[in-house]
Amino acid sequence: MAHKKGVGSSKNGRDSNGQRRGTKVYAGQSVSAGSIIVRQVGTPIKAGNNVGMGKDCTLFAKIDGEVMYERVGKDGKKVSVYSQTHPKHN
Repeated sequence: MAHKKGVGSSKNGRDSNGQRRGTKVYAGQSVSAGSIIVRQVGTPIKAGNNVGMGKDCTLFAKIDGEVMYERVGKDGKKVSVYSQTHPKHN
């Protein structure tokens, strides 16, 4: 019996673009309101003072100011934005 090998579509022919996650602004850098600070999956870094969280857990600045990363408990982290006149900034 003669057989012809079936020609199907390949199963692994998909590729997607990278999602550009990670820290966009580091401690001590200035940000303007609305600037993205961290793109992340889940919440390894929590939103602190003057920082909002988008529906995809992206952290962004709510005010103009300087970024500061802080410890929370034993192994947690949060990011805050303080204006230049804030006493903690000194």
